[in-house]
Amino acid sequence: MASILLVLLILAFVLREAAPLLRTYSLGRFLGGTRWNPTLPSPAGPEFGLLPNLWGSVLVTAGSIAIALPLALATAVFIGEIAGRRLRDVLKPTIELLATVPSVALGFVGTVAVSPLVKAVFDLDTGKSAMVGSIMLAFMAVPTIATISEDAIAAVPRAYRDGSLALGATRWQGIWSVVLPAARPGIVAGIMLGVGRAIGETMVVIMVTGNAGVLPDHGLWYAFTHAVRTITGTIGAEALEVAHGGPHYRALFMLGVVLFVITVSLNLIADLALNRQPRRTLQ
Repeated sequence: MASILLVLLILAFVLREAAPLLRTYSLGRFLGGTRWNPTLPSPAGPEFGLLPNLWGSVLVTAGSIAIALPLALATAVFIGEIAGRRLRDVLKPTIELLATVPSVALGFVGTVAVSPLVKAVFDLDTGKSAMVGSIMLAFMAVPTIATISEDAIAAVPRAYRDGSLALGATRWQGIWSVVLPAARPGIVAGIMLGVGRAIGETMVVIMVTGNAGVLPDHGLWYAFTHAVRTITGTIGAEALEVAHGGPHYRALFMLGVVLFVITVSLNLIADLALNRQPRRTLQ
């Protein structure tokens, strides 16, 4: 109950700081705007379009989950179904420990090692791109997805596995056709929390994505291999430079409202999925 009250108080504060923007800048212009240019002088500007920032967040997050999901699921299945007890006792805490690596450290790795590698491999003008952001965010999402998925797999009753073997299925057929479907709600919850981790990350995306707020005009691959700017990147890069109470300040809080709605929705979906997780009653 206290956590719900705290979340509501945070939402009320963000809304209070963001709402005055709508007196001078319509909600339609904000939601449908295709350019973010807060320093453009009047009468042409300023421009506080949500879409370039939202596009960057969606692209980087989708890329990170596409990379992280197969790695995390393979890790969860190996730990939960294949590894012996001693190896499992080592691997699971190690995976969980990866979640504690500071994001700024991953940002440095992305800047110094991954970005030049991506630039060389794909012959790009600069390595700072949505692709590098996706790779680094995948490192951050894998521990979350793998840990929760492994817990979901471990919660599948032993009788399910024994039943599939009794019907003549191989071990792999049992994992694929029985265990993973039974653990699906927990796996979905892990994916949603991984998405929430990726879309809410700030430091890494500021350091490796190039921070160019543009919409794609040359196809998806072009956008993925070039610079983007995310919602969190815009807030993190500009929040310390704006005048308190001005339109730019209010627009950043409006971005915060959008990010708040997205992350709360993802957490609600994850919570609903976890509540559908089967209980370990048929051991």
